Amino acid sequence: MTAMKYDPKKHHRRSIRLPGHDYAQAGAYFVTICTDDRQCLFGRVDNAEMRLNHLGQIADECWRMIPAHFGNVELDAFVIMPNHVHGIIVITDVGVGATHASPLRTRNGPKPRSIGAIIGSYKSGVSKRINEIRATPGPTIWQRDYYEHIIRNDASLDRIRLYIMNNPASWMLDRENPRADCYGQEKEQP
Repeated sequence: MTAMKYDPKKHHRRSIRLPGHDYAQAGAYFVTICTDDRQCLFGRVDNAEMRLNHLGQIADECWRMIPAHFGNVELDAFVIMPNHVHGIIVITDVGVGATHASPLRTRNGPKPRSIGAIIGSYKSGVSKRINEIRATPGPTIWQRDYYEHIIRNDASLDRIRLYIMNNPASWMLDRENPRADCYGQEKEQP
């Protein structure tokens, strides 16, 4: 079997990022990261509250550890949902070095200490820990990309914080909830 050559016209993915924006610059960013195929891996919503299972606890722990790996990052509001994560990441000062290099630091990878590097490192850490628990290294945990929104003012920040806080109560109406198995009784995860 011969390997397919890279053709930039065929293999180029349209970027959803704001052209010209430096995603490593100081600022607040609202991100949403979805599981692959919207699998409900992290728990369930019960009585308008998110109940994390063991895999959800891993996702939560890894999120809380982001500032330990990226010295220029502070976390704001976030929530781990059954099949996605919403969070506000604040890049405080691009001059502060990271205490941990992103595993995605390649010539074609995201800029160091950028939102892309932060999210890539988070997704990698969660995937590694979950796949170790399952004893199945390699299965995809996350969708390939993530969604981000640059928070430009305090009013927007307040609206997004409220959205995050109310996300479990709004779960039945959430566009990330395509299946009934994400609500109430969950499928048992290892």
